[in-house]
Amino acid sequence: MRLLLVEDEVELANPLGALLGREGHIVDLSYDGEGAWELLSTQNYDLLILDWMLPGLSGLELCRRLRAADRSTPVLMLTARDTIDNKIEGFDAGADDYLVKPFELRELLARVRALLRRPPQLQREELRVGDLVLDLRNKLAHRGERPIDLSAKEYQLLEYFMRHPGQLLTHDQILEHVWEASAEPNSNVVAAQIKLLRRKIDKQSATALIHTVYGQGYRFGP
Repeated sequence: MRLLLVEDEVELANPLGALLGREGHIVDLSYDGEGAWELLSTQNYDLLILDWMLPGLSGLELCRRLRAADRSTPVLMLTARDTIDNKIEGFDAGADDYLVKPFELRELLARVRALLRRPPQLQREELRVGDLVLDLRNKLAHRGERPIDLSAKEYQLLEYFMRHPGQLLTHDQILEHVWEASAEPNSNVVAAQIKLLRRKIDKQSATALIHTVYGQGYRFGP
């Protein structure tokens, strides 16, 4: 699943992002409300983990904007505000769940799992770019009638590409979103992994989908 974590406390956001990554999720991080809204305006997420108090645009206002745009992305609100009135205000703004700081990491993960389970009809089950289809539920890919066998890292890389069709993605962006921060691979590792993926995706196909933008990064799409 693809998650957006919005938390202005870097010392909390970065470890939480790494923890969720180890659970198998792709995690985008934002440290302020305006930056989060830019991401939400261009990307689709399976879950939003949102701090209430943020610089610029508050978490509450961010949640209201999301619902006003008719976006049904589940929202888990993180906050130190623990009164009943605060909780009601959060739920009225569109939050699906509410976790008071400080919290146990096990409880956070349990709530994330619960929100991702419901409602399945609102979750995207596949991504399509041209004749390439990625089945998110079963982690399978096929191009036309041809199935594509992917390693775990190739799957993560392909999902990242397919969620950003037509966009220029730099080596640093790919490293940040596909590899764990503790792994610290270099750009040669990224290039080698993309070369392997390209062989599987573009072989036997008249139209290439993975394009190198020399000196800048990669662009995905026909």
